[in-house]
Amino acid sequence: MTAMKAGIASGVFAAGLLCSGAALAADPGVMEEPPVGASDWVVQVTPYLWASGIEGAISPFTRAPTVNVDVPFSDIWDSLNFGGFLNIGARRDRFVFSGDIMYVNLSDAGTIGTLPTLPGFPGGAVDASLDTVQFYAAALGGYRVVDTPEFTLDAMAGGRFWYISNDITVSYNGFSLSRGADFTWIDPLVGARALYNFSDKVSVLAQADIGGFGVGSELTWSVLGTFNYVFNDNWSTSVGYKYLSVDYADDGYVFDVDMSGPVVGFTYRFN
Repeated sequence: MTAMKAGIASGVFAAGLLCSGAALAADPGVMEEPPVGASDWVVQVTPYLWASGIEGAISPFTRAPTVNVDVPFSDIWDSLNFGGFLNIGARRDRFVFSGDIMYVNLSDAGTIGTLPTLPGFPGGAVDASLDTVQFYAAALGGYRVVDTPEFTLDAMAGGRFWYISNDITVSYNGFSLSRGADFTWIDPLVGARALYNFSDKVSVLAQADIGGFGVGSELTWSVLGTFNYVFNDNWSTSVGYKYLSVDYADDGYVFDVDMSGPVVGFTYRFN
């Protein structure tokens, strides 16, 4: 099922490439902020590139055979219809917000492999075509517990909504079978974000969250680290690395994957 695996992984990477004119720097602290007590919101919008590979195990639909996935981000392109990543950050006084969205749409991820438990087929080599949509939206709000010119620390909580849609058509000895399934779940999250300013132009950002706790997935967590440079009052750029892990299994469906890779781009701040 090599091509299916490559198609899924390629979408995660190639989706980010569609947004290569933008970047990742989700924290409003990357740029100079109004002092504590100011009444206005500071908002940053960040489409970004995430050059992610994918590793783990998935099932195309309920009770389908589990497919092991281990594909680097370099295996890309052929199956992508559309994709994109967007991050939004905001702050007012000591109250902070961070939102993150991923959307990947793939089609015709052809594959040859063995599916011994597929309903309607006795097993053996098959030809298959997979259409899949992967979407998540995370939102966390919190409070800035440390706020100095050199260092800030935010404590946050929220959730991450997942939507996975798969349609697979399998051909075997002149026969064909199509199956489709949609899955959604919500993971509660707690997290923290820290920013250190080396100067008024250069900073580093670290952000992490953990959740699931059996409410949605069994466990999910992510970490992000970026090096940031400010051009002016509105524009900055960031480069770094992002890792996202989710272990979901329910009603015969499995989505147990790790996605990781570099992030890069530009951020625009509204003020």
